[in-house]
Amino acid sequence: MSTPKPIYGPADSMQTPRFSGIRTYARLPHVTDDLEHADAAIVGIPFDTGGTFRVGARFGPEAIRSASALMRPYHGASGVPVFELLSVIDYGDLPIIPGYFEESAERITAGLTTLHAAGVVPIALGGDHSIALPELRAAAAVHGPVGLIQLDSHSDTSDAYFGRPYTHGTPFFHATNEGLLDVQRVIQVGLRGPIYSGRDYEIPREFGFEVLTAGEVHELGMPEVAKRILERVAGGPVFFSFDIDFVDPAYAPATGTPEIGGFTTWEVQNLVRRLVGLPYVGFDVVEVIPEYDVAQNTALVAANVAYEFLTLLARSRQSAP
Repeated sequence: MSTPKPIYGPADSMQTPRFSGIRTYARLPHVTDDLEHADAAIVGIPFDTGGTFRVGARFGPEAIRSASALMRPYHGASGVPVFELLSVIDYGDLPIIPGYFEESAERITAGLTTLHAAGVVPIALGGDHSIALPELRAAAAVHGPVGLIQLDSHSDTSDAYFGRPYTHGTPFFHATNEGLLDVQRVIQVGLRGPIYSGRDYEIPREFGFEVLTAGEVHELGMPEVAKRILERVAGGPVFFSFDIDFVDPAYAPATGTPEIGGFTTWEVQNLVRRLVGLPYVGFDVVEVIPEYDVAQNTALVAANVAYEFLTLLARSRQSAP
């Protein structure tokens, strides 16, 4: 039985230039009222009150969408016509309340739960990494506890900062305690930089997470790291969280807490492209702060990461019987 042709896809840039039109991700249609015909949705979550150092990631979704005008419909490296296999919409931004995490989290969870319940895979554009907690609440509400791939230079498993529980350094502590994660299917990759104490790496391991530091990743190489990730998270629904500070600040300087010793854009592509075949139920790319960007570099990296996420979904659709 042939797969139905996707209903939603990007504007034809051979007919209208990529610099024209309203800025949606990859020039996709802005749709909020027809989830039945969507496979995936780009969702902006412009919340950055969880930032503890630099702030301004509330403008990340706008910047990523602007840079995404360069995305084209065919993924050359994989030979996949992404938008011929997937019906994709830009769902716009979820409503948040600057300065109020709990109230914003309720709105984020409600908005994303609607997408999950409709069978639409959300690809969120942050925002700081505190948004991962309400994202996971929504995913778990529909799919049950999820496995997690976290590419990040920080573990984000502190219980609190400044005596407050919800920051961009705490989402996976609370997600674990709330039972949102299948901890035996969680892997954190790329941790590095100065830390407060050895507990920063001990806590996630005590939770049951697998942790690969940046040094270990550099030594192992991306093919072996991808193999470990695939083995670790197999067996159930998977959420993929990408903090832009996984990338070395030479390539992506505009982020909340940059750490040297990271990864090139090619290493990022090499790794992500190997993570095909998993039952993904959600993605995010977070911590882009346009104020610190140079020549749109960081936003362009984030736009390409989101495109790689769409390609993972398309490749799974292509290989399905």
